[in-house]
Amino acid sequence: MISIYDYFDGEPVIETNRLLLRKVKKKDTHDMYEYSCDGRVSEYLLWSPHPNEKYTKSYISSLKKQYKNHTFFDFAVIYKENGKMIGTCGFSRVDAENSCVEIGYVLSHDYWGMGIAAEAAREMIRLAFEEFGFNRVEARYMTENIHSARVMEKLGMKKDGVLRSAVCVDGVYHDVGYYSILNDEYKGL
Repeated sequence: MISIYDYFDGEPVIETNRLLLRKVKKKDTHDMYEYSCDGRVSEYLLWSPHPNEKYTKSYISSLKKQYKNHTFFDFAVIYKENGKMIGTCGFSRVDAENSCVEIGYVLSHDYWGMGIAAEAAREMIRLAFEEFGFNRVEARYMTENIHSARVMEKLGMKKDGVLRSAVCVDGVYHDVGYYSILNDEYKGL
C-alpha cells in the first residue's frame, strides 16, 4: 500500500479504455475554461461558472501549491480520442484517521451520458481500496442531480441517506444525498 499523499507527490497517470487521468496542468487552461464557464456543468456544484479564461488560469496556478500541500487530489480527465481535458475526477475529501475518502467528478456537458464519469470514478474507487487501503469511499450530490446519483449506483455504491437543506448555494438551500461503498463490498463485486 502507498499513502495517498506519497502517490500525489509524484506524477501519477492512469489509463482506462477511453481516458487518461493525470494531474491538472497549465496547458489545460483553455479546455477547463470551455466546460467551467457552462452553467449547466456547475448547476449542482458549489462553484459558479468561471467568468473568463484568466480566472481559470489563476485557478490552475493555485493547484500546483495545493497538490504540494496535500490539499488537492483531483485528476484531469483527458479523452484519449482527441486529447482534450473534459473534466476532473478525484478525491474531494480525505479522512485518513477514519480510513475514508470522498470522490467527486465534473464533466463537460458535451460528454454527458457516455459513461465517462463512471469510468473515471471507478478508477478512484479502485485506487482508494487497492492502492491506498481505505475502508470507505463516499460521494455526495444535490438531490436534484439524479444523473450523479445514477453514476454512484452504477459504481456499486449504496445510498446512505439525505441531509435536508444541507448546503446553501446562492441563497438557495439544497438537500444532499450520500452514497458509499466499503472495502469488503468492493472486494465482493
